[in-house]
Amino acid sequence: MISSNRNLLVVFNTRLPDEKAIEQEVNYLNQILLNIESSEQFCIAHELVDRNRITSNRKKIIKETRYFRLKPFRFLINKN
Repeated sequence: MISSNRNLLVVFNTRLPDEKAIEQEVNYLNQILLNIESSEQFCIAHELVDRNRITSNRKKIIKETRYFRLKPFRFLINKN
């Protein structure tokens, strides 16, 4: 099983599933979440605003997200 730093709540519609079934479901969920939480998907879903410019450039978005706080007058906007 891939160890990850997240809490998952898995609800089954059957009574008392065996340990193997639970582990398999958790592995499937971890694989799905690893794909969704990638930096590529993050860049697809966000734009970087810098005063008068809006960019979807992946390198610029990744560079700005490395800071704990964004530089002044820079904002990440979710496209959703």
